[in-house]
Amino acid sequence: MVGLSVVLMSLPAPVGLSMAGQRVLAVALMAIGLWCTDAIPAAVTGILLVIALVLSGGVPGFPEALVGFAEPVAYFLIGVLTIGLAVLKSGLAERVARFFLRRCQGSSRALYLQMLLSFPLLTFLLPSATTRTGILVFVYEQALDLGHVPRGAPLAKAIMLALNSINRLASTVLLTGGITPVLAASLIGGISWGRWLMLMCVPYAVLLALGAALICLLYRKGFDTPLSPLPAAEPKPLSGKEIRTLAITIGASLLWLTDAWHHWNPALPAILAWACLLTPGIGVLTWKEFEKGFGWANFFVLASSLSLARALGSSGASAWIAEIIVRGMPAFSQQPVLVVIALLLAAAPVRLLIPNITGFLATTIPIAMSIGAATGLNPVICGLAVMIAGDAVLYYPAQSASSLVVYERGHLTAAEIFFFGLWMTFVAYLVVMFVALPWWTAVGEPLRLISRG
Repeated sequence: MVGLSVVLMSLPAPVGLSMAGQRVLAVALMAIGLWCTDAIPAAVTGILLVIALVLSGGVPGFPEALVGFAEPVAYFLIGVLTIGLAVLKSGLAERVARFFLRRCQGSSRALYLQMLLSFPLLTFLLPSATTRTGILVFVYEQALDLGHVPRGAPLAKAIMLALNSINRLASTVLLTGGITPVLAASLIGGISWGRWLMLMCVPYAVLLALGAALICLLYRKGFDTPLSPLPAAEPKPLSGKEIRTLAITIGASLLWLTDAWHHWNPALPAILAWACLLTPGIGVLTWKEFEKGFGWANFFVLASSLSLARALGSSGASAWIAEIIVRGMPAFSQQPVLVVIALLLAAAPVRLLIPNITGFLATTIPIAMSIGAATGLNPVICGLAVMIAGDAVLYYPAQSASSLVVYERGHLTAAEIFFFGLWMTFVAYLVVMFVALPWWTAVGEPLRLISRG
């Protein structure tokens, strides 16, 4: 992959693509190849990416290559992971894990089903998938340990893959559920909170169900193994550390839920929670515990991938890719379904090349809507279709902060995440064509616009 990147840099820039855009694309191919293969540690790939952007001429200088390290989402991740670490260290994770294990009565399937049902329910309390994952990953690690499920066992992989890839889908159902719905609704325009919920609830419920079923199929051997029973014991009262952790977590959640009033960036409540959890007398963590337990690889991978996404956008590389892929679509004007299929097929390589969902949506939704308008289709439907195609899949951990949270724990390999991403690409296509399009028509958003004249 590194050799291919060097060859790409040495070739003349294609028509319509700047030299800087060509260099950024070459760096992107190198980074994606290294992230997907685990050839070197993911954080090291992130640092090499920043250096390569500067040395190749893809960005004007070092400040532009480091722009991702100034993005609020990178510090949001620090706060969220610290909350998860506090849930573990305070004993709250073990308490919740024991609660789940007692309810499932030794059944691996029941434990998995409990987790799946918690995703949509917790979405209303913790809309951010990264926040939920940052807490739940510690809870279910405790549950697997208490149930004597070894690391790397099929059941452990199934649960962690669900946290990695399926948990995120519950957030997109709510307009306030994270970057994906907020940005997509903004780019499409004119979609209220209630309208978004109506449009997304059925397609995403089916996506979540099919993704969960696919994990069951891929790791079916893990669900035949019973969990070790817990010894009978009366639950102990909440300790002081558990109460303080719970209070700080709920406080941060309330600030996230009320952002429509105070308009704070989600990173601010996360950092406030981080400060509280590390303040002596208030928090539950010492600085040494934080340094030892925090996965710094997450921070470097996320920040560097944001830098890459910015470089792809500012150099014109992402727009050039999307334009090349979809240029011939207006020829399908008499075949609306073919236009949607072409949009879905085009979304996959664009998603592969653009590390974060923000860059993907900002690139593809405007183009998809323009194509829809040019071919007499509903631009809203075209925009939503490519959003689902990109949001439903993860090809490597750097594409999602919540995925990085799970990946850093060491339960999944990059190859396993990529393989499941390929399966989910196919699932997303089926859901858009056979669930979303009929549902959207039923709720007043048909694929083809009815001409009034």
